[in-house]
Amino acid sequence: MDLRQLDYFVHVAELGSFSRASALLSIAQSALSARVRHLELELQQPLLHRNGRGVTPTEAGKRLLQHARGILMQVNRTREELGALRGAPTGRLVIGLPPTIARLMTVPWLKRFGSLFPGATTGLMEGMSASVNEWVSTGRADIGMVFNAQPSPALEVMPVLNEAMFLVAPPRARVRAKAIPLRQVPRYRLVIPSRPNANRMLIDVELGHLGLKPTIALELDSVASVLDAVREGYGYAVLPPTSLRSYGALSSFVVRPIIRPRLLIQISLIVSAQRPTTPLAQQAVRHLHELGRQILAPDAVD
Repeated sequence: MDLRQLDYFVHVAELGSFSRASALLSIAQSALSARVRHLELELQQPLLHRNGRGVTPTEAGKRLLQHARGILMQVNRTREELGALRGAPTGRLVIGLPPTIARLMTVPWLKRFGSLFPGATTGLMEGMSASVNEWVSTGRADIGMVFNAQPSPALEVMPVLNEAMFLVAPPRARVRAKAIPLRQVPRYRLVIPSRPNANRMLIDVELGHLGLKPTIALELDSVASVLDAVREGYGYAVLPPTSLRSYGALSSFVVRPIIRPRLLIQISLIVSAQRPTTPLAQQAVRHLHELGRQILAPDAVD
């Protein structure tokens, strides 16, 4: 087993096709197929299901794919760390972000990264906080910024800020109260993400402490879809200002703070606690923390 074999296998498994992988890697399809077949013979088991529509990993292939991603990422990190000894940090840095944070942070981060690390490259992956946690744990992303990071031996968590949650009502709704006690939230039919979304988990847990549970009108996993449904009168939402600002929605809805107690959601940076952090990632964490406070902090609660 060598690194090139693993890299070829990862490309084929992720793209689901030998032809697409060969085009991306600029290698003949027959040679690529032979390399993957040699890996299967070496490991004495099939790694891919082959059919007319492409390929999918077998159970052994899924396990190898998970390990191979981490191995290749660690090799790249080693090269970057040794390269950094020659001067400014170099290499590639991958950051995982929830979509609402990505909408606010992507362009400011690209500008700052380019000026700070001209010899390095960065990539961004978008997904729910649970997905970002997994990407950082398995090595697919170097750094994550997530909502309500859960303690884990696989992750180091660095809080950035806390945000107060708000009840979001349709534009023409008559909500007379200036603030909504948490105990009264179940009176409102919520358009809410499904588990394990961080906002949903927070709402369920905090209401559970009061012996209550949310009244659910719809479960939608996209903030944009949640806001569209609320706008059309299908229910109410519970969201932090970051989510509203991401879609320019602060001024187009009736928004009320949730109080007694305030419903707070934490935004944190996460890195792997099981792999060494490269010099590039170490410096990027400091700048992401600072930029996160600048971009996301207008409604933060310390």
